[in-house]
Amino acid sequence: MIMKMANPFSGLSEAVEENVALKPFTWYKIGGPARWFIRPRNVEELQEASKRCLENNIPVYVLGLGANLLVSDEGVNGAVFRLDHEFWRRVKFDKTSVEMGAGVDMQKLIVRTVRQGLAGIECLAGIPGTVGGGIRMNAGGKFGDFGAVVQKVHVMADDGTLFERTKDDLVFEYRSTNIAARFILGATIELEEDDPDRIMKRTKEIWMYKRNTQPLNTKNCGCIFKNPRGLSAGALIDQAGLKGFKVGGAEVSEKHANFIVAHPGCSASDVMKLVKIIREKVFEKNEIHLESEVQIWP
Repeated sequence: MIMKMANPFSGLSEAVEENVALKPFTWYKIGGPARWFIRPRNVEELQEASKRCLENNIPVYVLGLGANLLVSDEGVNGAVFRLDHEFWRRVKFDKTSVEMGAGVDMQKLIVRTVRQGLAGIECLAGIPGTVGGGIRMNAGGKFGDFGAVVQKVHVMADDGTLFERTKDDLVFEYRSTNIAARFILGATIELEEDDPDRIMKRTKEIWMYKRNTQPLNTKNCGCIFKNPRGLSAGALIDQAGLKGFKVGGAEVSEKHANFIVAHPGCSASDVMKLVKIIREKVFEKNEIHLESEVQIWP
């Protein structure tokens, strides 16, 4: 229960807005508003706002590019943090080492590393999101994953305590990492020198593969379910005869069954109902529980 008080964020007005629509910040373009929307301009502002949430029992959510996210129609009765100020989007090159803020767009990062003649993150081509979200989810696919190049991650606990996690104690697994801290502030990655043209060719090949096999030009939030070990969630959904299946404005993509496309008029509840049906049908056919890859708020 959120405590009623005049303004738990007094003194932070330049970074905090009330009752902000989240639709524009998500790939789905659906869902309700955030009670508080916080865009800290530096670490100190983030620390202060996070402490206020802790003191006032305000639930905290962290938003990247909103690519892997479904916001409920009721919205979020809590504080949504977005690290999108230029401070969080800084990138610094030092030979083959690249230091960056959590708000850096992964696709823009690929372009910059290619120009520098640095290879290692081509596997992220066509995967939308920020560095923070990419590390949290260990973004990647059949061509590799982000965790393979990460050397250091700067994180922050809810009480504002700052930590540095290094390669030795980081564990990156399929769509997950062992980072428990809520806030990822930035990271350092280690890449390899290569010919820019060769890296760009590889990047384009990966991007073309994604474009040809996934519904990239639709409103979706990426893969809805994680692949069960050794299996493809998309193939299981297809085998259950669900390609093209609709609930309201939500439809299982004809191109890739692990994507749910939002058509005009689609609501978050349409997507959630469809997710439930997919789970039930796949379990009926194969006795396999599909685990969500998409984040659902709240």
